Amino acid sequence: MKPLHLIATLATVFSTCLTALAALAAPSEDHLTLVLDWSINTNHTGVVAADKLGYFAEEEIKLNLEAPPQIGAAALVAGGSAQMAFSYQEEVTFARSQGLPLVAIAAVIQHNSSGLAARTESGISRPREISGRRYGGWGGEVELAVLKALVEGDGGDFASIETIPIGATDFFAATRSHIDVIWIYEGWDGIAAGLKGIKLNYMPIASIPELDYYTPLLVTSEDAIDTDPELLQRALRAISRGYVFAMAEPEKAAAFLLEHAPELDARLVHASQQFLATRYQAEAPRWGEMKSNVWKGFADWLTERNLLKGEFNPHAAFTNRFLPRAQ
Repeated sequence: MKPLHLIATLATVFSTCLTALAALAAPSEDHLTLVLDWSINTNHTGVVAADKLGYFAEEEIKLNLEAPPQIGAAALVAGGSAQMAFSYQEEVTFARSQGLPLVAIAAVIQHNSSGLAARTESGISRPREISGRRYGGWGGEVELAVLKALVEGDGGDFASIETIPIGATDFFAATRSHIDVIWIYEGWDGIAAGLKGIKLNYMPIASIPELDYYTPLLVTSEDAIDTDPELLQRALRAISRGYVFAMAEPEKAAAFLLEHAPELDARLVHASQQFLATRYQAEAPRWGEMKSNVWKGFADWLTERNLLKGEFNPHAAFTNRFLPRAQ
């Protein structure tokens, strides 16, 4: 072998060894299991964008994004099988009142963007006009208490409403047949209705100030906070960057979501992303920030109606400590 060839060969071997040693010396990625609350949609875009843009990789985190199990996403977090999940304020409030150690760590959307909806041809344009009509939903105590508050607060007769359990039946299927009113998210079914040319009348839940609670939000457990706060901080740094990107670049963010979930309706995703771009953070000083009066107001509303019976400390139910500072 000629000397130059030998030198080149040794250089290649040396370079390969250095690469291998660097790989061995490099810190291994932390794994983060984050569980969805529902089938994937634009509420989750910030997480998907953060993964696609490499924000988790920059924080040396390997994201494992999981679909929700039948027992619910929050149950996995409370039981230690996942470090983080999408949830909502109602779930956290009841979980903590029953002694489950869930803690909210970021509001995905600042205001409750859900409400009651009816097709315009039904003649229902305000809550009191639901009197004597048919409401379709899950039939839960809190759900019916919200319906009652909206209807009676507008001068209607809640007792005259026929409530029919329909589970997860969507707005379009339900209101085509035997249902007059259903609870929807404006940024998804409301947008979808417009794209389908269906006119609807929308009655926001947040018209009652105490019901302008955080939905959805991100939760973790007290144990995760105690054992690995640094991972949570890094994860929220990545996730926050993802939502800031989705606010600034809704078209690109929608494309990332469709790449991740190509089964979704592209027109709906793009329109919904535009809708949420100004609502993720709204007037808050930074994405994800929560206020104690929102937690206390909703808990007091539940307690006044004898719906929240256990001990609940609103200040222990959430924390902003893992959010990056406002830019």
